[in-house]
Amino acid sequence: MEVKNLFEPVVKQDILDRLNKLSPETKAEWGKMNVAQMMAHCQMPMGVGLGVHKIPRSFVGRLFGSLIKPIIYNDKPFKKSLPTDKSFIMADPKDFAKEKEKLSSMIREFKEENITDSPHPLFGKLTKEQWSKATWKHLDHHLRQFGA
Repeated sequence: MEVKNLFEPVVKQDILDRLNKLSPETKAEWGKMNVAQMMAHCQMPMGVGLGVHKIPRSFVGRLFGSLIKPIIYNDKPFKKSLPTDKSFIMADPKDFAKEKEKLSSMIREFKEENITDSPHPLFGKLTKEQWSKATWKHLDHHLRQFGA
């Protein structure tokens, strides 16, 4: 799998086009979230990258973050049903249209000049390119989860 750079306009448009293929009835191929919860979930790490969501570095991240950091931007796809940080779990019902619009807006806002200098809560300091590739990889993972 080639990990793509979400800062590139063509790559960003491809993600938005895939997002637009989803409907409230789209079912997951794995995992516990429905499609609206998935879109709300995807906003959380993007919000960290944009500096909207402030999550402190975890103890585990300080110990092991730099060792496992390459998994977020290397060419290996994320495994299905990986554990999720508790703050990113979306168990409550979500409104499909609202979450789709919020996620689409965040994707459009996800530009190099908008990326935070704050460390990732688990992986620590990331370059802007690492933020971009990690975010693309996460979005791709969840869009594949819903067949898009």
